Amino acid sequence: MAVPERGYPVESLLPRSVQSGVLCPCMLALLFFSQTVMKTQAVLELSDVQAIAAAAQAEAQKNNWAVSIAIVDAGGHLLHFQRLNGAPPISSHIAPAKAHTAALGQRESKVYEDVINGGRYSFLSAPTVQGMLEGGVPILKDGACLGAVGVSGVKSNEDAQIAKAGIAAIGL
Repeated sequence: MAVPERGYPVESLLPRSVQSGVLCPCMLALLFFSQTVMKTQAVLELSDVQAIAAAAQAEAQKNNWAVSIAIVDAGGHLLHFQRLNGAPPISSHIAPAKAHTAALGQRESKVYEDVINGGRYSFLSAPTVQGMLEGGVPILKDGACLGAVGVSGVKSNEDAQIAKAGIAAIGL
């Protein structure tokens, strides 16, 4: 009989059903489900956020655009924010809202703008959705949303251009 370090026989630590070679249905289910593989998902790391921010800032400065840039995680929580010199003060509220909307919706915020412009004004009452203007772009990898970039301060399509340039910096 094997004796572990503490001096107890190994068999005494196991239930009698296992000692006798009989497994109860609960133990069979546990063994079955423990063999399934848990899904994993990539996440944004600090180096990713810094690369996105630097590339977005470079795109804005290349075009002489004064904007605010926000980066959020998949839950819409702010990871990075910067307001470039000359960016309108209101952009510091709009950029994070666009990013939040893109992350939680897992699609560009322009989709919501198009819905509203298409006449579905009731969508304006959607709870916790505030940045329903073009310029919020989700960061997608293998079909999963890792977060989003929101930009505000110039024309909406230019905001989106800056966000996409940032995301491209990490190869997505």
